[in-house]
Amino acid sequence: MRSSEEESGHGVPASRDAGTPFALPGEALADALAELEFDAVLGQVAQLAAGPAGAARIRSRRPSGALAWIREELADVEELRRLVLDRRAPSPGAVPDLATTLARLRIEGSVLEGSALVEVRRLLGTARSLVTELTALAEEAPRAAGLRRPLPDKALERRLELSLDDAGELLDSASPALASARHDVRATRSRLIQRLEGILRNIEGQGEGTVTVRNGRYVIPVPRDSRSRPAGIIHDESASGATLYLEPSATLELGNALREAEARAERAALAVCRELTDLLRPVHGMLADLLEMCIQADDLAARARYAAQVGGQAPTVDVSGGPLVLRGARHPLLLARLPADEVVPFDLDMTDGRRTLLLSGPNTGGKTVLLKAVGVIAALVQSGIVPPTGAGSALPVFDGFFADIGDRQSIAASLSTFSAHVTVVRRILESAGSGALILLDEIGSGTDPAEGAALASAVLLSLTRRGAMTLATTHLGALKELATRSTGVANASLQFDGAALTPTFRLMQGIPGRSYGLAIARRLGVPEAVLADAESQVSDADRALDRLLAAVEQRQNEQEARAEELEARSVELEALNARLEVQREGQEVRERDLKTRARDAERDARSQARAFLLEARQKVEAAIQQARGATDEAAAREARRAIEEAARLEAEALKSGQAGRRAGGQEQVLEVGSRVRLESGTSGNVLEVRGDGKVLVGIGSMKLLMPADGLVPLTNDSQPGAGTARLPARPTATSSAAPIEIDLRGFTAEEAEAAVLHAIDEAVLAENPYLRIIHGKGTGVLRERVRQIVESDTRVARSVTAPANQGGSGVTIAEFVA
Repeated sequence: MRSSEEESGHGVPASRDAGTPFALPGEALADALAELEFDAVLGQVAQLAAGPAGAARIRSRRPSGALAWIREELADVEELRRLVLDRRAPSPGAVPDLATTLARLRIEGSVLEGSALVEVRRLLGTARSLVTELTALAEEAPRAAGLRRPLPDKALERRLELSLDDAGELLDSASPALASARHDVRATRSRLIQRLEGILRNIEGQGEGTVTVRNGRYVIPVPRDSRSRPAGIIHDESASGATLYLEPSATLELGNALREAEARAERAALAVCRELTDLLRPVHGMLADLLEMCIQADDLAARARYAAQVGGQAPTVDVSGGPLVLRGARHPLLLARLPADEVVPFDLDMTDGRRTLLLSGPNTGGKTVLLKAVGVIAALVQSGIVPPTGAGSALPVFDGFFADIGDRQSIAASLSTFSAHVTVVRRILESAGSGALILLDEIGSGTDPAEGAALASAVLLSLTRRGAMTLATTHLGALKELATRSTGVANASLQFDGAALTPTFRLMQGIPGRSYGLAIARRLGVPEAVLADAESQVSDADRALDRLLAAVEQRQNEQEARAEELEARSVELEALNARLEVQREGQEVRERDLKTRARDAERDARSQARAFLLEARQKVEAAIQQARGATDEAAAREARRAIEEAARLEAEALKSGQAGRRAGGQEQVLEVGSRVRLESGTSGNVLEVRGDGKVLVGIGSMKLLMPADGLVPLTNDSQPGAGTARLPARPTATSSAAPIEIDLRGFTAEEAEAAVLHAIDEAVLAENPYLRIIHGKGTGVLRERVRQIVESDTRVARSVTAPANQGGSGVTIAEFVA
């Protein structure tokens, strides 16, 4: 937080006083802010304040010319805006307007009533909570934490809490004297009412009357003509005069005692208020600081909430006369009336010496709204409020705001529209300097077009030469040529859909706009004969300019459409690459799982083989022992049979162990030309062994890229049908060796169709997410046939051409239905 001694950009010490320090002076500023509906925008910000004091502080803000103050205010808001977005911002409470109370507190001998004292108590409670919040956020929000002010002893708050209820009434606990006096009042009142009710019951014809109060005395209603009416003082009578309100003589003493007790209670209450006031008087300066702290915090929090609500980011602010750059800017009042996605943002770039911008185009295109948006955004920034602008925005400090917007015709002043505009322009030319922001709507209108264009051109050139930042709208064709022959002047327009004759509200700098007057008139039903006559009167130069602008607009639209298409394709490609990456990761996980299963199978096979072998050897040894002990021919034959059976079991156990080792991959050697069998049962020849664990296998005329772990080498005696290729067997749903890529280069169209369908079958059954089909570029016949096949297959969700770094148009990727 800045100190009050910090120097502003204009050599004036910055401060946090109420309102906006160093506000720009002049009636022109007030008129411009009224044209820009600045107070309405401030009202939107003020609605986000917690209390009326904070809201009033926001409404009092005005554009300042102090660069340092503006930067500090925007930095404060930007710091808190980030906390608002993270839902960790402090939440200052509402505080009452205590200006009058604090002024009375400074007067010796003054006494604050209960309502004022309870407001002071609320201020202390709100301030203490705020200081606690700011202290907790001191590291993340040091600027906001700088608002903290010293708090008085908490005993003072506790004393106020014990003395006052929330309505400002003194509690009996405020003092023993007050409690005693009030007890006497209640006891005396009870005795008095009981006595009056007893008298009332003995009065003839009193009906349903009850004890009541008149002129501060307790009385009973008595019929005027009652014969049993007691003696006493009549304090009032009914509207009809039939009932008298009488204080019986018998209760006068009790009534007087009640008044005395009430007087004692009032004196005790006054003593409590005087005591509390005397406790507060020494800290009245501290109370004033705490009140200002709470109002400043409420003001700051509301501005931070507004910046977060409209998606604004603090722009860079520079010295007067600098460039004006707006990114993603929107009019605040449009954001209040329309959904955010319906308000079209605009980018404005007034750099490279450009000081004047001429906005042209048809009516209802939003030119005036854009004009006002620029003005109100600049005014908000210089008032310390972050407007609806995006990152990268930059504004200079304007030392004056001038606006001529709307119809200024005045019957009372005998001014026509043109005369009223000229009067305002004259004042601008007299007052505006190089650091001014000037907004001119429909400059040069209201008079002869030729003279109006000449006058407007001269005014704009004068303002450009003096360095003022000027934005002007016009329908005059002659002004559109000003930018081509004058340094510092630039054209701009708001895009208009010529086909639908509706505005798109997109700002296009460097291109003047077409008026579309005759086209709009045709759409609204003006007779063709009239329109033809009007078109014949348009000069050749204007027609040529209109044709040129139409061509430029069409090319601009085509470029934008192409850019959008490229962006969409880029997004689609990124999404596809992300899916492919996920699929590759899934494939790697599956491959790791297969290796783990293979190792487990090998371990189980070895264990089982060892068990079989041990059992077989035990049987052999037993058979040998039996043979040695045979005593006859029959016993010998039985022993030989047992030995043969045990030998057979041992051989099978050994064979099982060897098969387990091959399944585990320990004896698996793949070479080019060797025969292999896929897990699906298909056999083929190894065409290529790659270093990434993949093997290219030839099955008849088809080539498949397979993981090496899924292949089993075949010996000569185990090859099924040596010298021939068996048709691939249909894989099961659990097949893990289904191809993820097939190579069709050199295939005929018929061979390619069979190979593709077979590969799709295996990939779908294996639940592979995609299949890469390499067909090469060549003449394109094979590529077209492949696309016809995959696009007609209902199992294929879509087919795309591979990215350039993965084969481009020579590879088609078929993605399967999930």
